Amino acid sequence: MGRVQGKVVMVTGCASNPGLGYTTACMLANEGAKLIVTDINGEGAEACAEEIRSSGGDALPLKQDVTDQQHWQDCMDAAVTTYGRLDVLVNNAGIAILKSFTDLTLEDFNLQLNVNLTGAFLGCQSAMRQMRQQGEGGVLINISSIAALAGMNRTGGYAASKGGIRAMSRVVAIDGAPDNIRCNTIFPGVIRTNMQTEAAGKRSVDSRATNSRVPLGRAGEPSDIGHTIVYLASDEAQYVTGAEFTIDAGFSAQ
Repeated sequence: MGRVQGKVVMVTGCASNPGLGYTTACMLANEGAKLIVTDINGEGAEACAEEIRSSGGDALPLKQDVTDQQHWQDCMDAAVTTYGRLDVLVNNAGIAILKSFTDLTLEDFNLQLNVNLTGAFLGCQSAMRQMRQQGEGGVLINISSIAALAGMNRTGGYAASKGGIRAMSRVVAIDGAPDNIRCNTIFPGVIRTNMQTEAAGKRSVDSRATNSRVPLGRAGEPSDIGHTIVYLASDEAQYVTGAEFTIDAGFSAQ
């Protein structure tokens, strides 16, 4: 308990349960953080905040479109008004449109770039500005995907957006280093979330993991990603920036 005690953390994409954002927000709250939980689904963000409050935590839910620059400024303003600062941002919000490459429309492609990559860009930019004003450093954690590391069928637009996050995060880490703003990237594999359930279709998520040649032969849990996020948000990782954490049960090692 208390690994991120008193830190103010914003997590995007928190409505889906089970989901990485929802689970991560709850884990951070259990470790003492004050949470701003956002999602384009405002009711879902409120449900996540209520889960945190019911366990004795502190959470502010906000409806947010991560592709809207003004929404980002509004969220930063709300964080400062409510908690006085922002210490950590977890760029988790994302979508996946899974189609064969030739069936993927330009609208499909651009939508994934907009939500996944542009959303992370706007988040990093807004948070860095706020953290620089505070003058005490900060932490940016970007969620990419193993689709950015290995060719995976039906992920043309999704992989492009997540690969962009990988490249951008390295630049952000270098840009933020003089101000002690650390930026790291996480690459989840097949994790048991609502998004993965939709991707699996008629198959189970564990079946999808097996069929995807995951060496451990099973899907991971959202908490498997959450543990790494808690570490990166904490002072335990104060010398870690520009790093990549692949949490995929060995998939990308093949």
